[in-house]
Amino acid sequence: MAAAVPWAVASIAGADLEVTTGGWTMDVGLPLVLGAALGMSLAGWGLLILLWRRTGDARRTWTGIALAVLLLSLGGPLTADAPAETRVYLTLMHVAVGAVLIPGLWVAAGQGARSARKTNSRPGRSGASRTSVTR
Repeated sequence: MAAAVPWAVASIAGADLEVTTGGWTMDVGLPLVLGAALGMSLAGWGLLILLWRRTGDARRTWTGIALAVLLLSLGGPLTADAPAETRVYLTLMHVAVGAVLIPGLWVAAGQGARSARKTNSRPGRSGASRTSVTR
């Protein structure tokens, strides 16, 4: 949804959101904008879950990767064969998604980690068997 705001402003302003990349022209419509934002959100969430299961510091690792991906994604709109106005709106869409997604998943990861610590600290939740062996 965050990317829809700059897209709506661009549409109201009458900006031509058409981009040519590699000889291929693309109209940047709302379905494309929302689909791309959703796809990146799901990819970010999936990576965060994977890192959370495999590393000790998933939040910090994920945040670094997410910021790097955001910076790399800016290369598309900044180098697109389009008017400056269009490049500005496309860049704002990328930044808007990152500005919502990165802090949102960072907070969610912290809440998930706290919840997991509480679950694992309850008696009988350590992963060890409750049965005892007597000799």
